[in-house]
Amino acid sequence: MSLLKEKLYSGKPVIGTWINSGSPIVAETIAQFGFDYLCVDVEHSAVDLPQVQQIFQGIRSGNPHCAQFVRLHGVDYTLVKRYLDAGANGLIAPLVNSREDAELLIRSAKYPPMGKRGLGFCRANKYGTETMVEFDRANETGVIAVQIEDIKAVDNLDAILDVKGIDIAFIGPYDLSASMGLTAQFDHPDYLAARNHILKACERHGVYPGLHVVQPDPDEVVARLEEGYRVIAFSLDITMLTHVCGTAMERILKAIH
Repeated sequence: MSLLKEKLYSGKPVIGTWINSGSPIVAETIAQFGFDYLCVDVEHSAVDLPQVQQIFQGIRSGNPHCAQFVRLHGVDYTLVKRYLDAGANGLIAPLVNSREDAELLIRSAKYPPMGKRGLGFCRANKYGTETMVEFDRANETGVIAVQIEDIKAVDNLDAILDVKGIDIAFIGPYDLSASMGLTAQFDHPDYLAARNHILKACERHGVYPGLHVVQPDPDEVVARLEEGYRVIAFSLDITMLTHVCGTAMERILKAIH
């Protein structure tokens, strides 16, 4: 079992962040600070597969115990296995709106007999030197997360979370609220009701509830953990950068003008 799964199963919170910059140096730097995972976002960035592998190498250099995740652009068998071959310890799949979407994700991500993932020499099995070792452990150690970010997914939630192999259900706050006609209205009663529904469904199905805290606000992370969320994506590298630069320059420019 992976260190991250051990932490999940023990009930301890798991904290990570998103890497959107495409920079292995940024990933290597951030990995030093105790994150449980870093997730390379290939859905909303210009990062491609070769860059992902380089970023994974940066994460491993910064902290060998930090898990290497990728947020997929969608559920696509031909690319899912390549990200796993590049060394992803976990997958976060956006816009999983039905049981069929979740089943395709598991088929793509798991080796037989659980799925249909192909077997080849790659970084994940040390380029063929640990092929069978990786084959035997990957189905158990890999972390699979579905993103619940559309009201259709909320309506189909029990069917989605019933699929064997789903470890985490991540709420995508912006897309979920947008699908409800409530874009970024995170205090709206209907959005909060949907979020609470997801939290309770995760409890019923033994799936770990996750949430993306987009702004770099540690107090919100603590508040969400107290509500029962077990997996947090804390902001993203480019947002942390803009927050620090924006706050600092605002104070500097105010002082000199």
